[in-house]
Amino acid sequence: MTDTDVETVTYTIESPDGDAEELTLPKKIVDLLREEATETDTKVLGDLTMLSFAQQAHALVHHAPQEPDEEVLANEEKAMELFEERFGQTFGEMTGHSH
Repeated sequence: MTDTDVETVTYTIESPDGDAEELTLPKKIVDLLREEATETDTKVLGDLTMLSFAQQAHALVHHAPQEPDEEVLANEEKAMELFEERFGQTFGEMTGHSH
């Protein structure tokens, strides 16, 4: 099988302001990342997006070369709160990475 034989699927991400971005992914990767057979593709993408943003927020606070300001700290804290609401566990519990 070559990469030209791989089925892809395109999703549209839309902002509250109406800006949109298309994202094309290999369909099988989305299927492989599904934790439960009943999870929709959009649930898988939402979970991965939340995880990615939490990882980046964590890095901005704990792995940045400079001390983060209060705004960055508050936003990281909110990201972690939303992460825990979505997954029912903290970022540290889910990833095994905490400070």
